[in-house]
Amino acid sequence: MDYKNCYKKGDDHMPLYNRLKEFRAKLGINQQQLGSLVGASRQTISLIERGDYSPSVTLALKIAKVCGVGVEEIFSYEEGEDDEE
Repeated sequence: MDYKNCYKKGDDHMPLYNRLKEFRAKLGINQQQLGSLVGASRQTISLIERGDYSPSVTLALKIAKVCGVGVEEIFSYEEGEDDEE
């Protein structure tokens, strides 16, 4: 699976990976359209896809609902080297 890493060194949050771009492409919609469907801007969708922004739980659930899958199909946390201190 090709997950985008939504985690930066020094960030206090757990690393979050996503496959949003893949699922959006399967739906055949652009970032603006997905944003409209979930109540977010195109810029927010772009940031999530690039791994530069972790969505709220509410937004992640809305995105998963639009994509017709469980939130864990799009967003995933996996322990890795970045977690270790």
